Amino acid sequence: MSKQAIMWLTIGIYVVLMAAIGFVTGRKTKNMSDFTVGGRNAGAWMSAFSYGTAYFSAVMFIGYAGGTGWKYGIWGVLPGIGNAIIGSLCAWLVLARRTRRVTRELNVTTMPQLFEKSFGSRSMKLFSAIVIFVFLMPYSASVYKGLTSVCSVLLGIDELVCMIVIAAVSALLVVAGGYLTALRADFIQGAVMLFGVFALIIAVFNCDSVGGLSESFKNIVAETEKLNLDASAHIGLWATVLMTSFGTWGLPQMIQKYYGIRDDKEVKRGTVISTFFAFVVAGGGYLIGSLSHLFFNTLPEGGTDYLVPNMLLNAGIADILVGIILVLLIAASVSTLSSITVTAASTFTMDIVRERFIKNKEKDLSGLTRIVCLLFVLLSFLIAWKGTGTPILDMMSYSWGIISGCFLAPYAVSLYWKKITKAGAWAGIIGGFAVALPPLVAKLAGSDMALGGFGKICDMGAHFACAAMLISLVLVFAVSLATQKSKTISEGE
Repeated sequence: MSKQAIMWLTIGIYVVLMAAIGFVTGRKTKNMSDFTVGGRNAGAWMSAFSYGTAYFSAVMFIGYAGGTGWKYGIWGVLPGIGNAIIGSLCAWLVLARRTRRVTRELNVTTMPQLFEKSFGSRSMKLFSAIVIFVFLMPYSASVYKGLTSVCSVLLGIDELVCMIVIAAVSALLVVAGGYLTALRADFIQGAVMLFGVFALIIAVFNCDSVGGLSESFKNIVAETEKLNLDASAHIGLWATVLMTSFGTWGLPQMIQKYYGIRDDKEVKRGTVISTFFAFVVAGGGYLIGSLSHLFFNTLPEGGTDYLVPNMLLNAGIADILVGIILVLLIAASVSTLSSITVTAASTFTMDIVRERFIKNKEKDLSGLTRIVCLLFVLLSFLIAWKGTGTPILDMMSYSWGIISGCFLAPYAVSLYWKKITKAGAWAGIIGGFAVALPPLVAKLAGSDMALGGFGKICDMGAHFACAAMLISLVLVFAVSLATQKSKTISEGE
């Protein structure tokens, strides 16, 4: 059997399995609660795997692993370690249990609803819903781009065809049953990802360009020294670490994984499982990317987005392993797309459409949400198709920076500090939004404006994202304390 036939057969088996899960689980999705939070009865393994598969996609394996490895050499593994410790372990320890309890007490299923109930502001709910729907699209589009670069290199098919196939599989899963279907599919896809990463590490380290574990580290350290990384490069590296790690604390599709956990016991178990998953998947992915200088002296055609795909092509990996790795990347990407799509679509229908246009607030919107899922998939596909000149790393950083810059501080602080005020929450949201926006504006305007020795503003999404999260946090506390004081004085008078 030819190499192409083996790869297509492996992918075909995966697609059939996902279709079967969508068909069986979709029949159990009866209402909007099932579609958005799966009846709030998820166990630790499913919740943790769903969190991990939503976190890591082809954006990480292809865009970030390749890009950071090429820029920073062996130091490119740091984002993977940060993702495991900060983005998974600390996130679950700090956020999971309290988020699960608060969302049940307030009976909310989306982040905008959480803001409305916590701060008594319908306008905050509307604004946050619009931000989520609009700015999750670049992230979704970056997932398409990451996966199509792999498929086009390894399968030799047109990128547009790749995008259409990926969009179809993703739409099939979310339209079939929303959160419940995605949750069960993610469990299978998570297992595929774990096995695939182990296979990928073994295959790459054994290829001629790398030459084994000990030799590879000696060589990549030598290559890293040749990069002569200066202070601005190290700042850029740590901006990437912090954005990709702390950024998950404010992303609605990640936070929503906590809503459906069955009980606190499952939260504890999920914390351990999620951390292990992240160490293997993120650590392994960034480790592979850090070896890029052992394969290439100059960037391959297409830039950093094509580093890892061409590494796999040149590594001499067995055909069946290439098929498994392709399924790994497809599974990682489809699961992320499913989570993004369900979150964006349910937020749009429940917090914008129902709020403004439907008089019967108790009406079930699962049918309309499925239609919006299709619309979101289509729009993301168009952005990925038309925005082919934008690197994966940039598209993802714009999305994460704006959304996490807006929501991380008011959401996380409200779980622990009851003195946060509506004015404080608004200050954090607007302040974070404003600070994170310049790189995207510069990109859309085609501006080459630079910021000192850090490079072009349009390439500094991670830097602005970190600044947005920090400034938003400061504003939440400062404005809340100021308005609390004013309120106390007013009441005393």
